[in-house]
Amino acid sequence: MDVVVIGAGLAGLTAAALLRQAGASVEIVEADRHIGGRIRAVRDPVSNRALADLGPTWVWPKYQPGAARWIDRLGIATFEQFNDGDAVITGYRPAPFRQPVPGQDGMVRIAGGPSAFIDALAGIVGDARIRTSAAVTGIAEDGPDKLQIHLGSGETLTAGKVIVSVPLRVAAVSMHLPWAPASLLDALSGTPTWMSSQAKAVALYERPFWRDAGLSGRIVSRNGPLFEAHDHCSADNTTAAIFGFVSWSPEQRKKDPEGLRQAILDQLSASFGKAAGHPLELVVQDWATNSRIATGMDLSEAAQHPDLAPAVLRQPHLGGRLRFAVSEVSEISPGLIEGALLSGERAASELLGERL
Repeated sequence: MDVVVIGAGLAGLTAAALLRQAGASVEIVEADRHIGGRIRAVRDPVSNRALADLGPTWVWPKYQPGAARWIDRLGIATFEQFNDGDAVITGYRPAPFRQPVPGQDGMVRIAGGPSAFIDALAGIVGDARIRTSAAVTGIAEDGPDKLQIHLGSGETLTAGKVIVSVPLRVAAVSMHLPWAPASLLDALSGTPTWMSSQAKAVALYERPFWRDAGLSGRIVSRNGPLFEAHDHCSADNTTAAIFGFVSWSPEQRKKDPEGLRQAILDQLSASFGKAAGHPLELVVQDWATNSRIATGMDLSEAAQHPDLAPAVLRQPHLGGRLRFAVSEVSEISPGLIEGALLSGERAASELLGERL
């Protein structure tokens, strides 16, 4: 069986790795220069070691058996999110104040970040079977047994099966799908990509000095520009960091990126002391600027956690030759890491005709 997987995010890599292990011929085509989709990391320029997450961070193995199973399967280690000490809270009283804020039960981080999933799965697939900077512009039938995958370069690939593992709205606006019924196109366009319009900021430091002051590294703020922040040190504490979610709208961020950076530094300094305003590095990952992640529709709507996607997105198409596999399609944990793993697993198992 020859399969082309469109998109090298977590779901696509999961499906491709399972198919490879089952002996299928698999090729992944990815439009971006990077693999991983919304999973991305700040990396050490010398060692390439992942230092901090720019996309999703947490899993809940206690409540997510699918994620727990894959963590065990890939030999990935986890550790508890640091939450000892006080949070800094602003916008709820005339002046900032400190108090403990409970963490979520069962919430853990992944040693090496979620990029550990990407690295492990890509290792199973093999670099030679993953093509980057290869945008797909259309999928068409090629007789009763084959599908054509048209690339932006003008090249056409042929495969017996296809798994589409890119943000669904991106597929709707960037791929020509002449065979797709209106119900499917409407479902693709109507399914938002979780966190696609979000920006995340990471500040790296020499050491976690906020812990010395009895602070957890958490910020809860109505004022912003970070409405929420957390300690983001590595499991072995060789990397010290704070990460936060940005409250400014995509329009505000685009209009004044330098103003945003300075506002973040000012907020960190006001929350954790002057040293926090002078990080080794401040990285702002604005997913709203990536057209392979966010569409105009994503940017025009208020961000909300995805509801259960329409059933048509979990059904096979083109006589069973094509399936969709993204986190938002999953019936369990849609939009989350577990949802991506389970969606990729489901697509692969259906193609193979067995439960994996």
